[in-house]
Amino acid sequence: MAAGSGTKAAERLYDMVVFGASGFTGQFVVEEVARAAAAAAAGEGPLCRGPLRWAVAGRSREKLRAVLERAAERLGKATLGAEVDVLLCDVGDAVSLAAMAKQTRVVLNCVGPYRFFGEPVVEACVENGASCIDISGEPQFLEGMYLKYNEKAAEKGVYVIGSCGFDSIPADMGVLYTRDKLKGTLTAVESFLSVKSGPEGVCVHDGTWKSAVYGLADEDNLRKLRKKIGYAPVPIVGAKLKKRGFLFYNQEFKEYSIPFMGSDGSVVKRTQRYLHTELQETPVQYGAYVNVGGLGSVIKLMFAGMLFLLLVKFNFGRKLLTKYPEFFSAGRFTKEGPTQKQMDGTSFTMTFFGEGYSEGQDPQSGKPNVKICTEVKGPEPGYVATPIAMVQAAVSLLEDAHSLPKRGGVYSPGAAFSKTKLIDRLNRRGVEFSVISKPEV
Repeated sequence: MAAGSGTKAAERLYDMVVFGASGFTGQFVVEEVARAAAAAAAGEGPLCRGPLRWAVAGRSREKLRAVLERAAERLGKATLGAEVDVLLCDVGDAVSLAAMAKQTRVVLNCVGPYRFFGEPVVEACVENGASCIDISGEPQFLEGMYLKYNEKAAEKGVYVIGSCGFDSIPADMGVLYTRDKLKGTLTAVESFLSVKSGPEGVCVHDGTWKSAVYGLADEDNLRKLRKKIGYAPVPIVGAKLKKRGFLFYNQEFKEYSIPFMGSDGSVVKRTQRYLHTELQETPVQYGAYVNVGGLGSVIKLMFAGMLFLLLVKFNFGRKLLTKYPEFFSAGRFTKEGPTQKQMDGTSFTMTFFGEGYSEGQDPQSGKPNVKICTEVKGPEPGYVATPIAMVQAAVSLLEDAHSLPKRGGVYSPGAAFSKTKLIDRLNRRGVEFSVISKPEV
Protein backbone atom coordinates (compact mmCIF):
# COMPACT_ATOMS: atom_id res chain seq x y z
CA MET A 1 0.00 0.00 0.00
CA ALA A 2 1.43 3.40 -0.95
CA ALA A 3 2.63 5.85 1.67
CA GLY A 4 -0.11 8.08 2.94
CA SER A 5 -2.83 5.93 1.40
CA GLY A 6 -5.28 6.74 4.19
CA THR A 7 -6.20 9.60 1.87
CA LYS A 8 -5.49 9.18 -1.84
CA ALA A 9 -2.12 10.63 -2.82
CA ALA A 10 -3.78 12.83 -5.44
CA GLU A 11 -5.78 14.56 -2.71
CA ARG A 12 -2.66 15.46 -0.76
CA LEU A 13 -1.17 18.86 -1.43
CA TYR A 14 2.43 17.77 -0.71
CA ASP A 15 4.64 14.74 -1.16
CA MET A 16 6.81 15.76 1.80
CA VAL A 17 6.73 18.23 4.67
CA VAL A 18 9.90 18.90 6.68
CA PHE A 19 8.78 19.50 10.28
CA GLY A 20 11.25 21.31 12.52
CA ALA A 21 12.79 22.78 9.39
CA SER A 22 14.43 25.70 11.18
CA GLY A 23 16.17 23.52 13.78
CA PHE A 24 19.88 22.78 13.52
CA THR A 25 19.48 19.47 11.66
CA GLY A 26 16.24 20.56 9.97
CA GLN A 27 17.99 23.29 7.97
CA PHE A 28 20.27 20.68 6.34
CA VAL A 29 17.31 18.39 5.61
CA VAL A 30 15.59 21.33 3.87
CA GLU A 31 18.69 21.81 1.73
CA GLU A 32 18.70 18.13 0.78
CA VAL A 33 14.97 18.13 -0.10
CA ALA A 34 15.57 21.26 -2.21
CA ARG A 35 18.34 19.37 -4.03
CA ALA A 36 16.02 16.40 -4.67
CA ALA A 37 13.26 18.76 -5.86
CA ALA A 38 15.66 20.54 -8.24
CA ALA A 39 16.77 17.18 -9.69
CA ALA A 40 13.13 16.09 -10.10
CA ALA A 41 12.27 19.37 -11.85
CA ALA A 42 15.20 18.84 -14.23
CA GLY A 43 13.98 15.32 -14.99
CA GLU A 44 17.07 13.76 -13.37
CA GLY A 45 15.22 11.87 -10.66
CA PRO A 46 14.83 10.92 -7.86
CA LEU A 47 11.12 10.96 -8.71
CA CYS A 48 9.86 9.29 -11.84
CA ARG A 49 6.51 11.05 -11.85
CA GLY A 50 7.24 14.74 -12.13
CA PRO A 51 8.00 17.52 -9.67
CA LEU A 52 8.39 17.05 -5.94
CA ARG A 53 5.74 19.01 -4.03
CA TRP A 54 6.97 19.96 -0.59
CA ALA A 55 6.66 22.38 2.30
CA VAL A 56 8.48 23.36 5.47
CA ALA A 57 6.80 23.48 8.88
CA GLY A 58 7.68 24.96 12.26
CA ARG A 59 6.77 27.66 14.77
CA SER A 60 8.27 30.78 13.19
CA ARG A 61 7.46 31.98 9.69
CA GLU A 62 10.53 34.27 9.71
CA LYS A 63 12.92 31.46 10.68
CA LEU A 64 11.41 29.10 8.10
CA ARG A 65 11.77 31.71 5.36
CA ALA A 66 15.37 32.32 6.43
CA VAL A 67 16.08 28.57 6.12
CA LEU A 68 14.60 28.54 2.61
CA GLU A 69 16.75 31.53 1.68
CA ARG A 70 19.87 29.77 3.00
CA ALA A 71 19.01 26.59 1.05
CA ALA A 72 18.45 28.62 -2.14
CA GLU A 73 21.81 30.33 -1.68
CA ARG A 74 23.58 26.98 -1.12
CA LEU A 75 21.99 25.60 -4.30
CA GLY A 76 22.88 28.73 -6.29
CA LYS A 77 19.23 29.68 -6.82
CA ALA A 78 17.69 33.12 -6.46
CA THR A 79 14.83 31.86 -4.30
CA LEU A 80 12.84 28.81 -3.23
CA GLY A 81 9.95 30.85 -1.85
CA ALA A 82 7.52 30.48 -4.76
CA GLU A 83 7.75 26.70 -5.03
CA VAL A 84 7.84 25.82 -1.29
CA ASP A 85 5.00 26.54 1.12
CA VAL A 86 5.49 27.50 4.76
CA LEU A 87 3.22 25.85 7.36
CA LEU A 88 2.98 27.12 10.93
CA CYS A 89 2.95 24.16 13.25
CA ASP A 90 3.89 23.48 16.88
CA VAL A 91 4.60 20.13 18.52
CA GLY A 92 2.51 21.31 21.50
CA ASP A 93 -0.52 22.09 19.31
CA ALA A 94 -2.31 18.90 18.22
CA VAL A 95 -4.65 20.78 15.85
CA SER A 96 -1.73 22.27 13.91
CA LEU A 97 -0.02 18.85 13.73
CA ALA A 98 -3.21 17.26 12.38
CA ALA A 99 -3.57 20.03 9.78
CA MET A 100 0.01 19.41 8.62
CA ALA A 101 -0.40 15.63 8.47
CA LYS A 102 -3.63 15.86 6.45
CA GLN A 103 -1.85 17.76 3.68
CA THR A 104 1.11 15.48 3.01
CA ARG A 105 2.03 11.93 2.09
CA VAL A 106 5.16 11.89 4.29
CA VAL A 107 6.32 13.99 7.26
CA LEU A 108 10.09 14.25 7.78
CA ASN A 109 10.23 14.86 11.53
CA CYS A 110 13.38 16.70 12.66
CA VAL A 111 12.14 17.78 16.12
CA GLY A 112 14.13 16.08 18.91
CA PRO A 113 14.92 14.83 21.46
CA TYR A 114 12.22 12.46 20.25
CA ARG A 115 11.54 11.02 23.72
CA PHE A 116 10.08 14.44 24.60
CA PHE A 117 8.69 15.70 21.28
CA GLY A 118 8.31 12.71 18.94
CA GLU A 119 5.05 11.02 19.91
CA PRO A 120 2.59 13.86 19.10
CA VAL A 121 3.96 13.88 15.52
CA VAL A 122 3.65 10.10 15.14
CA GLU A 123 0.10 10.20 16.55
CA ALA A 124 -0.96 13.04 14.21
CA CYS A 125 0.49 11.23 11.19
CA VAL A 126 -1.10 7.88 11.99
CA GLU A 127 -4.51 9.43 12.79
CA ASN A 128 -4.48 11.50 9.60
CA GLY A 129 -3.13 9.02 7.08
CA ALA A 130 0.43 10.35 6.58
CA SER A 131 3.59 8.32 6.79
CA CYS A 132 6.35 9.55 9.10
CA ILE A 133 10.14 9.33 8.99
CA ASP A 134 12.51 10.43 11.74
CA ILE A 135 16.23 10.41 12.49
CA SER A 136 16.00 9.24 16.09
CA GLY A 137 18.83 7.27 17.65
CA GLU A 138 16.77 6.70 20.80
CA PRO A 139 15.74 3.02 21.18
CA GLN A 140 13.17 3.76 23.87
CA PHE A 141 11.28 6.18 21.63
CA LEU A 142 11.53 3.92 18.57
CA GLU A 143 10.33 0.80 20.36
CA GLY A 144 7.71 2.70 22.37
CA MET A 145 6.17 3.91 19.12
CA TYR A 146 6.10 0.32 17.87
CA LEU A 147 4.18 -0.79 20.98
CA LYS A 148 1.65 2.05 20.79
CA TYR A 149 1.11 2.67 17.08
CA ASN A 150 2.08 -0.40 15.04
CA GLU A 151 -1.45 -1.82 14.78
CA LYS A 152 -3.08 1.56 14.14
CA ALA A 153 -0.53 2.40 11.42
CA ALA A 154 -1.23 -0.98 9.82
CA GLU A 155 -4.98 -0.26 9.81
CA LYS A 156 -4.39 3.14 8.19
CA GLY A 157 -1.88 1.80 5.66
CA VAL A 158 0.86 4.23 6.68
CA TYR A 159 4.51 3.67 7.54
CA VAL A 160 6.28 5.05 10.61
CA ILE A 161 10.01 4.50 10.09
CA GLY A 162 12.51 5.62 12.71
CA SER A 163 16.32 5.83 12.66
CA CYS A 164 16.51 7.05 9.07
CA GLY A 165 19.68 9.08 9.53
CA PHE A 166 23.27 8.10 10.26
CA ASP A 167 21.56 6.26 13.14
CA SER A 168 20.93 3.68 11.71
CA ILE A 169 20.66 3.44 7.91
CA PRO A 170 24.37 2.73 7.21
CA ALA A 171 24.43 -0.10 9.79
CA ASP A 172 20.99 -1.58 9.07
CA MET A 173 21.21 -1.41 5.27
CA GLY A 174 24.92 -2.30 5.42
CA VAL A 175 24.14 -5.64 7.07
CA LEU A 176 21.52 -6.36 4.37
CA TYR A 177 23.94 -5.32 1.61
CA THR A 178 26.60 -7.67 3.06
CA ARG A 179 24.06 -10.49 3.21
CA ASP A 180 22.99 -9.93 -0.41
CA LYS A 181 26.61 -9.89 -1.67
CA LEU A 182 27.55 -13.20 -0.01
CA LYS A 183 27.02 -16.26 -2.18
CA GLY A 184 25.62 -18.47 0.53
CA THR A 185 24.12 -17.80 3.97
CA LEU A 186 25.40 -14.88 6.05
CA THR A 187 25.10 -15.67 9.77
CA ALA A 188 27.18 -13.02 11.59
CA VAL A 189 28.54 -9.52 10.97
CA GLU A 190 30.65 -7.07 12.96
CA SER A 191 30.87 -3.43 11.91
CA PHE A 192 33.61 -0.94 12.77
CA LEU A 193 32.98 2.78 12.44
CA SER A 194 35.84 5.20 11.70
CA VAL A 195 35.27 8.96 11.56
CA LYS A 196 37.99 11.07 9.92
CA SER A 197 38.23 14.82 10.43
CA GLY A 198 40.21 17.64 8.85
CA PRO A 199 42.37 20.23 10.63
CA GLU A 200 39.25 21.87 12.12
CA GLY A 201 38.30 18.70 14.01
CA VAL A 202 34.91 17.04 14.59
CA CYS A 203 31.95 18.72 16.26
CA VAL A 204 28.34 17.68 16.96
CA HIS A 205 25.35 19.82 17.94
CA ASP A 206 24.28 19.38 21.57
CA GLY A 207 20.83 18.04 20.60
CA THR A 208 22.51 14.66 20.02
CA TRP A 209 24.30 14.99 23.37
CA LYS A 210 20.98 15.58 25.17
CA SER A 211 19.45 12.49 23.56
CA ALA A 212 22.42 10.41 24.80
CA VAL A 213 22.18 11.85 28.33
CA TYR A 214 18.47 11.09 28.70
CA GLY A 215 18.77 7.73 26.93
CA LEU A 216 21.48 6.37 29.22
CA ALA A 217 19.66 7.71 32.28
CA ASP A 218 16.55 5.75 31.33
CA GLU A 219 17.93 2.31 30.49
CA ASP A 220 15.83 0.59 33.17
CA ASN A 221 12.63 1.77 31.50
CA LEU A 222 13.87 0.49 28.14
CA ARG A 223 14.22 -2.99 29.64
CA LYS A 224 10.67 -2.77 31.05
CA LEU A 225 9.35 -1.61 27.67
CA ARG A 226 10.94 -4.56 25.88
CA LYS A 227 9.42 -6.92 28.41
CA LYS A 228 6.01 -5.36 27.74
CA ILE A 229 6.41 -5.72 23.97
CA GLY A 230 7.31 -9.39 24.49
CA TYR A 231 9.69 -9.74 21.56
CA ALA A 232 10.10 -13.25 20.19
CA PRO A 233 13.72 -14.33 20.66
CA VAL A 234 15.79 -14.25 17.47
CA PRO A 235 17.30 -17.71 16.91
CA ILE A 236 21.08 -18.01 16.57
CA VAL A 237 21.95 -19.64 13.25
CA GLY A 238 25.52 -20.79 12.65
CA ALA A 239 28.44 -20.26 15.02
CA LYS A 240 27.57 -17.89 17.88
CA LEU A 241 29.09 -14.42 17.46
CA LYS A 242 31.29 -13.70 20.48
CA LYS A 243 30.85 -10.36 22.21
CA ARG A 244 34.09 -8.42 22.43
CA GLY A 245 35.25 -6.63 25.56
CA PHE A 246 34.70 -2.99 26.44
CA LEU A 247 38.11 -2.08 24.98
CA PHE A 248 40.31 -4.08 22.62
CA TYR A 249 43.15 -3.57 20.15
CA ASN A 250 41.93 -4.12 16.61
CA GLN A 251 44.56 -5.76 14.40
CA GLU A 252 42.64 -4.96 11.21
CA PHE A 253 42.78 -1.21 11.83
CA LYS A 254 45.85 -1.03 14.12
CA GLU A 255 43.96 1.01 16.72
CA TYR A 256 41.71 0.52 19.73
CA SER A 257 37.98 -0.15 19.43
CA ILE A 258 35.01 -0.04 21.80
CA PRO A 259 31.35 -1.12 21.47
CA PHE A 260 29.27 1.47 19.61
CA MET A 261 26.90 3.05 22.14
CA GLY A 262 24.30 4.24 19.60
CA SER A 263 21.08 2.59 18.45
CA ASP A 264 22.58 0.52 15.60
CA GLY A 265 22.63 -2.78 17.52
CA SER A 266 18.99 -2.57 18.62
CA VAL A 267 17.78 -1.34 15.20
CA VAL A 268 19.56 -4.15 13.32
CA LYS A 269 18.13 -6.70 15.76
CA ARG A 270 14.59 -5.42 15.15
CA THR A 271 15.14 -5.70 11.38
CA GLN A 272 16.55 -9.21 11.63
CA ARG A 273 13.65 -10.28 13.87
CA TYR A 274 11.12 -8.92 11.35
CA LEU A 275 12.82 -10.51 8.33
CA HIS A 276 12.99 -13.86 10.16
CA THR A 277 9.44 -13.92 11.57
CA GLU A 278 7.64 -12.31 8.62
CA LEU A 279 9.72 -13.37 5.60
CA GLN A 280 11.41 -16.51 6.99
CA GLU A 281 14.86 -15.16 6.14
CA THR A 282 17.94 -16.40 8.05
CA PRO A 283 18.64 -13.96 10.91
CA VAL A 284 22.10 -12.38 11.05
CA GLN A 285 23.90 -11.86 14.39
CA TYR A 286 25.44 -8.40 14.70
CA GLY A 287 28.02 -6.55 16.78
CA ALA A 288 28.66 -2.79 16.40
CA TYR A 289 31.98 -1.17 17.30
CA VAL A 290 33.75 2.15 16.84
CA ASN A 291 37.47 2.74 16.33
CA VAL A 292 38.82 5.31 18.80
CA GLY A 293 42.52 5.63 17.95
CA GLY A 294 45.70 5.11 19.95
CA LEU A 295 46.43 4.87 23.65
CA GLY A 296 46.27 8.64 24.26
CA SER A 297 42.75 8.79 22.82
CA VAL A 298 41.72 5.78 24.91
CA ILE A 299 42.88 7.37 28.19
CA LYS A 300 40.98 10.62 27.42
CA LEU A 301 37.89 8.68 26.38
CA MET A 302 37.90 6.49 29.50
CA PHE A 303 38.19 9.51 31.79
CA ALA A 304 35.37 11.36 29.99
CA GLY A 305 33.23 8.20 29.82
CA MET A 306 33.54 7.42 33.52
CA LEU A 307 32.61 11.00 34.43
CA PHE A 308 29.64 10.89 32.03
CA LEU A 309 28.34 7.56 33.38
CA LEU A 310 28.67 8.80 36.96
CA LEU A 311 26.85 12.11 36.38
CA VAL A 312 24.09 10.67 34.18
CA LYS A 313 22.74 8.64 37.15
CA PHE A 314 21.74 11.77 39.09
CA ASN A 315 19.36 14.61 38.31
CA PHE A 316 21.90 17.33 39.18
CA GLY A 317 24.49 15.47 37.05
CA ARG A 318 22.18 15.42 34.04
CA LYS A 319 21.57 19.15 34.46
CA LEU A 320 25.32 19.78 34.47
CA LEU A 321 25.86 17.56 31.42
CA THR A 322 23.14 19.28 29.38
CA LYS A 323 24.15 22.78 30.51
CA TYR A 324 27.86 22.41 29.71
CA PRO A 325 28.13 19.93 26.82
CA GLU A 326 31.35 21.45 25.49
CA PHE A 327 33.19 21.03 28.80
CA PHE A 328 32.08 17.45 29.51
CA SER A 329 32.67 16.24 25.93
CA ALA A 330 36.11 17.90 25.59
CA GLY A 331 34.76 20.19 22.87
CA ARG A 332 33.14 17.46 20.74
CA PHE A 333 29.55 18.63 21.42
CA THR A 334 28.61 22.34 21.36
CA LYS A 335 25.45 24.41 21.47
CA GLU A 336 26.46 26.02 18.16
CA GLY A 337 27.15 22.77 16.28
CA PRO A 338 29.85 22.27 13.64
CA THR A 339 31.05 24.97 11.25
CA GLN A 340 30.80 24.44 7.49
CA LYS A 341 34.60 23.89 7.40
CA GLN A 342 34.35 21.17 10.05
CA MET A 343 31.57 19.44 8.11
CA ASP A 344 33.47 19.68 4.82
CA GLY A 345 36.53 18.08 6.43
CA THR A 346 34.73 15.15 8.09
CA SER A 347 33.80 11.76 6.65
CA PHE A 348 32.96 8.26 7.88
CA THR A 349 33.66 4.68 6.91
CA MET A 350 31.75 1.74 8.36
CA THR A 351 33.48 -1.56 7.60
CA PHE A 352 31.55 -4.85 7.83
CA PHE A 353 33.22 -8.21 8.40
CA GLY A 354 30.78 -11.01 7.69
CA GLU A 355 30.97 -14.77 7.98
CA GLY A 356 28.67 -17.53 6.90
CA TYR A 357 28.23 -20.76 5.00
CA SER A 358 28.77 -21.36 1.30
CA GLU A 359 25.89 -22.52 -0.91
CA GLY A 360 24.99 -26.11 -0.12
CA GLN A 361 26.49 -25.97 3.39
CA ASP A 362 24.10 -26.38 6.32
CA PRO A 363 24.47 -23.36 8.69
CA GLN A 364 23.18 -25.49 11.55
CA SER A 365 26.22 -27.76 11.50
CA GLY A 366 29.94 -27.12 11.30
CA LYS A 367 31.97 -23.91 11.37
CA PRO A 368 31.44 -20.92 9.05
CA ASN A 369 33.45 -21.51 5.87
CA VAL A 370 33.10 -18.23 3.99
CA LYS A 371 33.95 -14.59 4.79
CA ILE A 372 33.18 -11.23 3.20
CA CYS A 373 34.18 -7.60 3.84
CA THR A 374 32.06 -4.64 2.74
CA GLU A 375 31.92 -0.96 3.62
CA VAL A 376 29.66 2.05 3.67
CA LYS A 377 31.47 5.36 3.14
CA GLY A 378 30.02 8.82 3.26
CA PRO A 379 30.42 12.50 4.11
CA GLU A 380 30.12 14.05 7.60
CA PRO A 381 27.68 11.78 9.49
CA GLY A 382 25.42 14.12 11.48
CA TYR A 383 24.44 16.92 9.10
CA VAL A 384 25.43 15.76 5.60
CA ALA A 385 24.95 11.96 5.52
CA THR A 386 21.93 12.11 7.86
CA PRO A 387 19.87 14.46 5.62
CA ILE A 388 20.86 12.40 2.54
CA ALA A 389 19.71 9.18 4.26
CA MET A 390 16.49 10.74 5.55
CA VAL A 391 15.46 12.29 2.24
CA GLN A 392 16.33 9.20 0.18
CA ALA A 393 14.35 7.07 2.65
CA ALA A 394 11.36 9.40 2.06
CA VAL A 395 11.86 9.14 -1.72
CA SER A 396 11.95 5.34 -1.46
CA LEU A 397 8.75 5.45 0.57
CA LEU A 398 7.06 7.43 -2.19
CA GLU A 399 8.61 5.77 -5.25
CA ASP A 400 9.14 2.14 -4.22
CA ALA A 401 5.67 1.61 -2.72
CA HIS A 402 5.29 -1.80 -4.39
CA SER A 403 8.46 -3.02 -2.64
CA LEU A 404 7.51 -1.92 0.89
CA PRO A 405 6.01 -4.36 3.42
CA LYS A 406 2.45 -5.08 2.36
CA ARG A 407 1.02 -3.83 5.65
CA GLY A 408 1.63 -0.40 7.10
CA GLY A 409 3.12 -0.25 10.58
CA VAL A 410 6.04 0.96 12.67
CA TYR A 411 9.24 -0.31 11.09
CA SER A 412 13.02 -0.15 11.33
CA PRO A 413 14.72 1.02 8.08
CA GLY A 414 15.92 -2.44 7.03
CA ALA A 415 12.49 -3.98 7.60
CA ALA A 416 10.81 -1.27 5.51
CA PHE A 417 13.41 -0.86 2.75
CA SER A 418 15.06 -4.28 2.32
CA LYS A 419 13.34 -4.84 -1.06
CA THR A 420 13.49 -1.23 -2.31
CA LYS A 421 16.09 0.73 -4.30
CA LEU A 422 17.23 2.71 -1.26
CA ILE A 423 20.86 1.54 -1.46
CA ASP A 424 21.04 2.55 -5.15
CA ARG A 425 19.60 5.96 -4.28
CA LEU A 426 22.13 6.44 -1.45
CA ASN A 427 25.00 5.42 -3.73
CA ARG A 428 24.00 8.12 -6.21
CA ARG A 429 24.03 10.74 -3.44
CA GLY A 430 27.47 9.88 -2.05
CA VAL A 431 26.67 7.41 0.73
CA GLU A 432 28.40 4.52 -1.00
CA PHE A 433 28.05 0.77 -0.38
CA SER A 434 30.80 -1.47 -1.79
CA VAL A 435 32.41 -4.91 -1.48
CA ILE A 436 36.03 -4.66 -0.27
CA SER A 437 36.94 -8.31 -0.45
CA LYS A 438 35.00 -11.01 -2.22
CA PRO A 439 33.84 -14.03 -0.27
CA GLU A 440 36.74 -16.32 0.54
CA VAL A 441 36.45 -19.90 1.70
